[in-house]
Amino acid sequence: MVINDDQLDLVFGALADRTRRGILACLADGDASVTDLVAQFAISQPAISKHLKVLENAGLVSRSRQGTMRLSRLEAEPLQGAAGWIGSYREYWSASFDRLDAILRRGDTPPSTTEQETP
Repeated sequence: MVINDDQLDLVFGALADRTRRGILACLADGDASVTDLVAQFAISQPAISKHLKVLENAGLVSRSRQGTMRLSRLEAEPLQGAAGWIGSYREYWSASFDRLDAILRRGDTPPSTTEQETP
């Protein structure tokens, strides 16, 4: 999935809060009502509703009605887009670790960023 910058901002903004990450973890186990979620967290129903709105705006949660209940459902596709963005740095990390590994195998001391060169 290709994710645009605005969507990526919304996803990372939503994931920046531990309660919202916790809500997503709960929804990974299945759909839940606000009442179900309130029972899992030590915060009020209006607070859960606000968190759900942020997650919904980021595309991470969808909401539906089942009888008189309003259920929230995890929508994982935006998470795949965010993971893809993070994964694009995997080559950089891998190359950095390869350089460090080579230095350690040679027994060299990596240059310190705090040391100043003497003329």
